[in-house]
Amino acid sequence: MSKWIDISQPLTNDMAHWPGDTPFHYTLSATKEQIGSANIGEITTSLHIGTHIDAAFHFDSNGKTVDQLDLDLYIGKAAVIDVSHTETITTAVLKKYPFDQTTRLLLRTSLPNNPKRFPSKFPYLDPEIAQFLSEKGIQLLGIDIPSVDAPDSKELHTHHALHQHGIHILENIMLDHVNPGFYDLIALPLAIHGADGSPVRAVLRPLEGNE
Repeated sequence: MSKWIDISQPLTNDMAHWPGDTPFHYTLSATKEQIGSANIGEITTSLHIGTHIDAAFHFDSNGKTVDQLDLDLYIGKAAVIDVSHTETITTAVLKKYPFDQTTRLLLRTSLPNNPKRFPSKFPYLDPEIAQFLSEKGIQLLGIDIPSVDAPDSKELHTHHALHQHGIHILENIMLDHVNPGFYDLIALPLAIHGADGSPVRAVLRPLEGNE
Protein backbone atom coordinates (compact mmCIF):
# COMPACT_ATOMS: atom_id res chain seq x y z
CA MET A 1 0.00 0.00 0.00
CA SER A 2 1.23 3.51 -0.83
CA LYS A 3 2.59 5.68 1.92
CA TRP A 4 0.90 8.88 3.02
CA ILE A 5 2.47 12.11 1.73
CA ASP A 6 2.54 15.05 4.12
CA ILE A 7 1.33 18.24 2.38
CA SER A 8 1.10 20.41 5.50
CA GLN A 9 3.46 23.16 6.57
CA PRO A 10 5.46 22.29 9.71
CA LEU A 11 4.49 24.46 12.68
CA THR A 12 7.75 26.14 13.69
CA ASN A 13 8.63 29.27 15.64
CA ASP A 14 10.22 30.82 12.55
CA MET A 15 7.38 30.11 10.10
CA ALA A 16 5.70 32.94 8.21
CA HIS A 17 2.38 34.29 9.42
CA TRP A 18 -0.23 36.61 8.00
CA PRO A 19 0.93 40.20 8.68
CA GLY A 20 -0.75 41.43 11.83
CA ASP A 21 -1.83 37.97 12.97
CA THR A 22 -0.52 36.20 16.06
CA PRO A 23 2.58 34.22 15.01
CA PHE A 24 3.02 30.58 15.94
CA HIS A 25 5.08 30.02 19.07
CA TYR A 26 5.77 26.77 20.91
CA THR A 27 7.55 26.63 24.23
CA LEU A 28 7.89 24.34 27.22
CA SER A 29 5.86 25.79 30.08
CA ALA A 30 7.29 23.13 32.37
CA THR A 31 10.10 20.61 32.00
CA LYS A 32 10.56 17.13 33.39
CA GLU A 33 13.55 18.44 35.30
CA GLN A 34 11.41 21.17 36.90
CA ILE A 35 8.37 19.12 37.94
CA GLY A 36 9.79 15.63 38.01
CA SER A 37 7.20 13.90 35.85
CA ALA A 38 6.85 15.26 32.30
CA ASN A 39 7.61 17.94 29.74
CA ILE A 40 4.56 20.15 29.13
CA GLY A 41 4.38 22.39 26.09
CA GLU A 42 2.12 25.25 25.13
CA ILE A 43 1.42 27.14 21.92
CA THR A 44 0.11 30.54 20.93
CA THR A 45 -1.04 31.06 17.36
CA SER A 46 -3.49 32.48 14.90
CA LEU A 47 -5.93 29.81 13.70
CA HIS A 48 -4.97 30.73 10.14
CA ILE A 49 -1.33 29.73 10.49
CA GLY A 50 0.32 27.36 8.03
CA THR A 51 -1.93 24.73 6.49
CA HIS A 52 -5.47 25.43 7.64
CA ILE A 53 -9.14 25.44 6.78
CA ASP A 54 -11.45 28.43 6.79
CA ALA A 55 -14.90 28.09 8.30
CA ALA A 56 -17.54 30.43 6.85
CA PHE A 57 -17.59 32.30 10.16
CA HIS A 58 -14.15 33.63 9.19
CA PHE A 59 -15.72 35.98 6.64
CA ASP A 60 -19.43 35.79 7.51
CA SER A 61 -20.55 36.45 11.09
CA ASN A 62 -23.60 34.25 10.44
CA GLY A 63 -21.58 31.42 8.90
CA LYS A 64 -20.80 28.01 10.35
CA THR A 65 -17.95 27.64 12.81
CA VAL A 66 -15.34 24.88 12.67
CA ASP A 67 -17.21 22.57 15.05
CA GLN A 68 -20.32 22.75 12.82
CA LEU A 69 -18.57 21.57 9.64
CA ASP A 70 -19.15 18.16 8.05
CA LEU A 71 -15.98 16.11 8.57
CA ASP A 72 -16.67 14.13 5.39
CA LEU A 73 -15.62 17.22 3.43
CA TYR A 74 -12.02 16.75 4.55
CA ILE A 75 -11.63 12.99 4.03
CA GLY A 76 -11.80 11.18 0.70
CA LYS A 77 -10.81 11.23 -2.94
CA ALA A 78 -9.14 14.40 -4.22
CA ALA A 79 -7.72 15.55 -7.53
CA VAL A 80 -4.41 17.43 -7.71
CA ILE A 81 -3.93 19.59 -10.80
CA ASP A 82 -0.97 21.76 -11.81
CA VAL A 83 -1.91 25.32 -12.78
CA SER A 84 1.59 26.70 -12.21
CA HIS A 85 1.84 27.90 -15.81
CA THR A 86 -0.35 30.93 -15.05
CA GLU A 87 -0.66 33.70 -12.47
CA THR A 88 -4.41 34.01 -13.11
CA ILE A 89 -6.64 31.01 -12.42
CA THR A 90 -9.90 31.32 -14.31
CA THR A 91 -12.68 29.03 -15.47
CA ALA A 92 -11.00 28.82 -18.89
CA VAL A 93 -7.83 27.50 -17.22
CA LEU A 94 -9.66 24.93 -15.08
CA LYS A 95 -11.76 23.63 -17.98
CA LYS A 96 -8.62 22.04 -19.42
CA TYR A 97 -8.32 19.52 -16.56
CA PRO A 98 -10.30 16.36 -15.80
CA PHE A 99 -11.58 16.24 -12.23
CA ASP A 100 -15.15 15.05 -12.63
CA GLN A 101 -14.59 12.00 -10.45
CA THR A 102 -14.18 13.79 -7.12
CA THR A 103 -15.65 16.51 -4.90
CA ARG A 104 -12.24 17.76 -3.72
CA LEU A 105 -9.81 19.73 -5.88
CA LEU A 106 -6.26 20.77 -4.92
CA LEU A 107 -4.40 23.39 -6.98
CA ARG A 108 -0.64 23.48 -7.40
CA THR A 109 0.04 27.11 -8.31
CA SER A 110 3.04 29.07 -9.52
CA LEU A 111 4.03 30.15 -5.99
CA PRO A 112 6.89 27.99 -4.67
CA ASN A 113 6.26 26.37 -1.27
CA ASN A 114 8.23 28.32 1.33
CA PRO A 115 6.73 28.19 4.85
CA LYS A 116 9.24 30.72 6.19
CA ARG A 117 8.35 33.52 3.78
CA PHE A 118 5.01 35.30 3.54
CA PRO A 119 4.55 36.23 -0.13
CA SER A 120 3.70 39.81 -1.07
CA LYS A 121 1.61 38.61 -4.01
CA PHE A 122 -0.41 35.46 -4.70
CA PRO A 123 -1.65 33.94 -7.94
CA TYR A 124 -5.13 35.36 -8.62
CA LEU A 125 -8.19 33.14 -8.27
CA ASP A 126 -11.07 34.58 -10.27
CA PRO A 127 -14.26 34.49 -8.13
CA GLU A 128 -16.14 33.24 -11.19
CA ILE A 129 -14.45 29.83 -10.84
CA ALA A 130 -16.84 29.16 -7.95
CA GLN A 131 -19.85 28.61 -10.20
CA PHE A 132 -17.87 26.37 -12.56
CA LEU A 133 -16.46 24.29 -9.72
CA SER A 134 -19.91 23.95 -8.19
CA GLU A 135 -21.27 22.69 -11.51
CA LYS A 136 -18.48 20.10 -11.48
CA GLY A 137 -19.54 18.97 -8.00
CA ILE A 138 -16.54 20.36 -6.11
CA GLN A 139 -17.17 20.89 -2.39
CA LEU A 140 -13.61 21.50 -1.18
CA LEU A 141 -10.96 23.65 -2.86
CA GLY A 142 -7.38 23.38 -1.62
CA ILE A 143 -4.61 25.77 -2.62
CA ASP A 144 -0.87 26.04 -1.92
CA ILE A 145 -1.04 29.77 -1.14
CA PRO A 146 -2.06 31.55 2.09
CA SER A 147 -5.47 32.69 0.82
CA VAL A 148 -7.90 32.37 -2.06
CA ASP A 149 -7.97 36.19 -2.10
CA ALA A 150 -5.21 38.77 -2.49
CA PRO A 151 -3.30 39.72 0.69
CA ASP A 152 -4.69 43.27 0.59
CA SER A 153 -8.30 42.28 -0.15
CA LYS A 154 -10.95 43.56 2.26
CA GLU A 155 -13.98 42.35 0.32
CA LEU A 156 -12.74 38.72 0.04
CA HIS A 157 -14.72 38.20 -3.15
CA THR A 158 -13.40 34.69 -3.84
CA HIS A 159 -14.05 33.55 -0.26
CA HIS A 160 -17.66 34.71 -0.55
CA ALA A 161 -18.16 33.33 -4.06
CA LEU A 162 -16.93 29.87 -3.04
CA HIS A 163 -19.13 29.93 0.05
CA GLN A 164 -22.19 30.95 -1.95
CA HIS A 165 -21.64 27.90 -4.14
CA GLY A 166 -21.14 25.48 -1.25
CA ILE A 167 -17.37 25.15 -1.65
CA HIS A 168 -15.18 24.97 1.45
CA ILE A 169 -11.60 26.24 1.65
CA LEU A 170 -8.27 24.59 2.50
CA GLU A 171 -5.26 26.94 2.36
CA ASN A 172 -1.46 26.77 2.48
CA ILE A 173 -1.04 23.12 1.51
CA MET A 174 2.33 22.10 0.06
CA LEU A 175 2.21 20.48 -3.37
CA ASP A 176 5.63 21.12 -4.93
CA HIS A 177 6.57 17.47 -4.29
CA VAL A 178 3.20 16.05 -5.43
CA ASN A 179 2.43 14.86 -8.96
CA PRO A 180 -0.93 15.65 -10.57
CA GLY A 181 -3.48 12.86 -10.23
CA PHE A 182 -5.98 11.36 -7.83
CA TYR A 183 -5.33 10.77 -4.14
CA ASP A 184 -6.95 9.95 -0.84
CA LEU A 185 -6.97 13.13 1.25
CA ILE A 186 -7.18 13.61 5.01
CA ALA A 187 -7.17 17.25 6.22
CA LEU A 188 -9.18 17.24 9.43
CA PRO A 189 -9.65 20.46 11.42
CA LEU A 190 -9.44 20.48 15.20
CA ALA A 191 -12.77 20.48 17.03
CA ILE A 192 -12.44 24.07 18.24
CA HIS A 193 -15.85 25.22 19.43
CA GLY A 194 -16.96 28.49 17.86
CA ALA A 195 -13.78 28.92 15.80
CA ASP A 196 -13.37 30.69 12.46
CA GLY A 197 -10.64 28.34 11.26
CA SER A 198 -8.23 25.61 12.27
CA PRO A 199 -4.75 24.35 11.46
CA VAL A 200 -4.82 20.88 9.91
CA ARG A 201 -2.40 18.03 9.27
CA ALA A 202 -3.06 17.43 5.58
CA VAL A 203 -1.88 14.20 3.95
CA LEU A 204 -2.34 12.48 0.59
CA ARG A 205 -2.06 8.86 -0.51
CA PRO A 206 -1.85 7.98 -4.21
CA LEU A 207 -4.78 6.00 -5.54
CA GLU A 208 -4.21 2.89 -7.63
CA GLY A 209 -2.84 3.76 -11.04
CA ASN A 210 -1.43 7.07 -9.78
CA GLU A 211 1.88 5.99 -8.20
